[in-house]
Parts: sequence; C-alpha cells; structure tokens
Amino acid sequence: KPAIDTRYDEFNIVSHDTNTILSTPVDNSQKILLLAQGMDVIGIDEAQFFDDELPNVCDELAYRGMRVIVAGLDMDFTGKPFGQMPFLMAKADYVTKLHAICVVCGNIANYSYRKIPNEDQVMLGARDVYEPRCRRCYNDYKD
Repeated sequence: KPAIDTRYDEFNIVSHDTNTILSTPVDNSQKILLLAQGMDVIGIDEAQFFDDELPNVCDELAYRGMRVIVAGLDMDFTGKPFGQMPFLMAKADYVTKLHAICVVCGNIANYSYRKIPNEDQVMLGARDVYEPRCRRCYNDYKD
C-alpha cells in the first residue's frame, strides 16, 4: 500500500468494515520491484495514490510471471480519472469493477461524494469525508 495511507493503520490494509491484512507500505512504486523478489502474487492497494511509474512496475512484475492484483478508485471526487488507474485498467488482463451502495437511494454507487469543501484531488478520509453515491444522486444532490 502507499505509505501516505495511514487512515486506519500504518502497516495493515484495513477495509471500511475493519477487515485487515498485513501490508508493506512503500513511498514509491519502484520499491515494489525490490520487495516482490521471489513472490508469486503481488497485491497493490489504493493504486490511485502511487506515482506515474506504477503501470510500468506492474508490467515488469507480470513479465516476471507474477500475478499482480491491483485495487484502487478509478475516479476522484469530481468524477475524473484518478491517478494511474485508467492506464492500469487499460493494460489489465482482467478488470473487475466493484460498486458500493448509494447512501441516498440504495442503487449501485460508482461515485465518491466528498462531504466537506476541499478542492485537493488527494485527501485521505473515510466515512466522515466521503460517501458512495449513484450517478443521479451524485449530480442531483451536490451541495
């Protein structure tokens, strides 16, 4: 996971419902190449927060015969492509897009609505800062 993501825990990946798995925080994607020596499977969480080299790093790992599993948000809070995710998704062998449930209407949510005023693209937060919304509720109920 990216070292900047310390929302729930410095070393574990923690889901919003508090499931945890041990991880190794890194401050740039090139370090993943060093840490991946001898591994069969590499999991990369919060990929949208990594630097521009992440797609190349993932390619290199795949060329080495490793299974690379990447998770991250494809859109930022404004609905625009987020970080390197569009490039990773374009080159992926398989893409599984998961959705939350809209907190307003209960439909499938594919947007992250930021509840507080801040224009920075990267702003770490959990339920206190973001909530999932469907397309209609994201656009209809913007504050």
